[in-house]
This record gives sequence, structure tokens and C-alpha cells, in this order.
Amino acid sequence: MCYGQQRRSLSPNRPSRGGNALVVDTLRVRLAETEAQLERARAREAALTRRLEEMKRFVSVMEIVESYLKQRFREQQEYVARFFSSLPAK
Repeated sequence: MCYGQQRRSLSPNRPSRGGNALVVDTLRVRLAETEAQLERARAREAALTRRLEEMKRFVSVMEIVESYLKQRFREQQEYVARFFSSLPAK
């Protein structure tokens, strides 16, 4: 994502200390960045999960509406068929 920026932030711009301390500091920074990315990814996953559940509910409601409309259409077809069949022939 921001790989180039992360690399620049890890460059040693501070006074020279022991090599191990610098490595530890670098690893801490990278760990903090990774944890922040993980937190953002989890938040995004939670938002997508909520959106998916909303979409599932919507599809469910649409299926119910579709079923209802099909039934009403069949009923209307039957009504029209009965109506025209009851008319006297000329």
C-alpha cells in the first residue's frame, strides 16, 4: 500500500546507537505499522460483513415480494380466464 513511505520512515535519521537497539527500534516501528494495517483491514472486513448481511436481507425481501407478485399474477390470470369463460358466446 504505502511501501515506499514505510521504507523512508525506517531510515535511521537519529544519532548512531548500538546496532541491536536500532534493529529493535526499526522492528517496533514496522510492528506498529503492521498492527495499524491489520486494524484497518479488520474494520474494513467488519464493514463489508455488515454490508453483505444487509444485501442478504434485501435479497430475501425481494424473493418474498417476487413470490407474492407471481402468486397475484396467477390469481389475476385465473380470474380473467374464469371471467371470459363465464361470458355467453355470441
